[in-house]
Amino acid sequence: MIQEVLMFGAILIPMIGALIIGVVPIFKDDKKRNICIFISLVLTLFIVILNCLYGDVSVTVLRLSEKLPILFKKDLMSKWFTMLCSFMWLMVGVFSFEYIKHEENRNRFYIFYLLTLGAILGLGFAGNFVTLYLCFEFMTFLSMPLVLHSGTKEAIQAAKKYLYYSIFGASLGLLNLFFISYYSPILEFLPGGVLNNISLTQNAHTTLLVVSFLSIIGFGAKAGMFPLHAWLPTAHPVAPAPASAVLSGVITKAGVLCIIRTVYYLFGVDFIRGTWVQYAWIILALITVFMGSMLAYNETIFKKRLAYSSVSQVSYILFGLALLNKIAFTGAMLHMYFHSLIKDVLFLTAGAIIYLTHKTNVKDFKAMGKRMPIVMWCFTIASLSLIGIPPLSGFISKWYLCVGSLSLNIQPYAILGPIVLIISALLTAGYLFTITINAFFPGNDFDYNSLEKIKEPKLMTIPMIILTILIVLFGLYPHGLLNIINSIVGTIL
Repeated sequence: MIQEVLMFGAILIPMIGALIIGVVPIFKDDKKRNICIFISLVLTLFIVILNCLYGDVSVTVLRLSEKLPILFKKDLMSKWFTMLCSFMWLMVGVFSFEYIKHEENRNRFYIFYLLTLGAILGLGFAGNFVTLYLCFEFMTFLSMPLVLHSGTKEAIQAAKKYLYYSIFGASLGLLNLFFISYYSPILEFLPGGVLNNISLTQNAHTTLLVVSFLSIIGFGAKAGMFPLHAWLPTAHPVAPAPASAVLSGVITKAGVLCIIRTVYYLFGVDFIRGTWVQYAWIILALITVFMGSMLAYNETIFKKRLAYSSVSQVSYILFGLALLNKIAFTGAMLHMYFHSLIKDVLFLTAGAIIYLTHKTNVKDFKAMGKRMPIVMWCFTIASLSLIGIPPLSGFISKWYLCVGSLSLNIQPYAILGPIVLIISALLTAGYLFTITINAFFPGNDFDYNSLEKIKEPKLMTIPMIILTILIVLFGLYPHGLLNIINSIVGTIL
């Protein structure tokens, strides 16, 4: 009984927090509201940690039909994902207390911020595809107001684009429900897939391959994979920095989780390995990695540059998943965590710079390291990790991805993967590290007398520092995460 309470408690607590600040008048006061939000986020993280300490459990809430139960299930994958979500939501939430305090409609922002957390935790604990799909759609609708928060014409258009792409992608993913339910009596997520012991005709096999590919494309929209990636660079520049941080650092990983559940827990690795679906998936992921890096390199608007970077970097994860081997899967799972840490630091630094200086173009960041040293040092360490410089965490995940690609033994994909990843790393250095160089070494012709140091608010810098420290520590000591990943790998590969 206690396990069921803990699992649903993690989902419901942020939603209850949203309800409280929405209906109780005293929480219109900023200080009281922030305390309520902080308690909700800390309590949610604490309960998620307790969930990770207990064993697996599954609960059927209700049945839409005999074959369609609303099922929530706690397993290694759900623990992995919900821990990431709850921790990152807390860090970004603390940062937002300073960033949002001068914005209008603050209560509305935090209501949807907490509701989105509840929905994404529900997605993490989804035990079958119908529950996953419903939580995915709830997450999309509840996170859309975070994008349109400012209410400008650009924000409304970006929110519509985010909504259209997400709904279209989820509709492609919904094909799983119809076809898998037709061919299999089991719809619950099973390690290794539900099609292993089912005899399929050639026509059925061909049909299911098409369905699996469309599902990967559909859920890849939320992860920013080509060709449904365009919402990311549109949404990020107009959304508040805290919203951009969770969109890039966490919500894109919801698309990754849906693909993992589809490929590794529904269809099964053996069903897809060696087929045209695997090869097309690899090609699309590599196209996205290269394309995102090139677009980021040519972009001068800071948050838009980071958005294109997310397009590229999340597809590192999808590339590792597409290889369908243990080493690459390990790299993908590591990068799922490391990219979230790194990209949240980068978007929080972007938010701090925009908030304190109102500058949005990277050309205006000269000597920013002298004016905002804590912010720019956090940015620099996160950038070095994203490039893949050892011993930072980004190097570890990319190492596993490259080794996993070389062990594929299928040409030209085995060689092409590391080549594209290395080119992308060089481009990443070009569009991130140049900002650091200009920030700390603006040149002899720069007028240092005009510099004025900016006070960096603690509510902004403390989450950045914590995340930056974790980027370093996970690079030096990745063994704890590797042990968890090995446990997951042992059940699905």
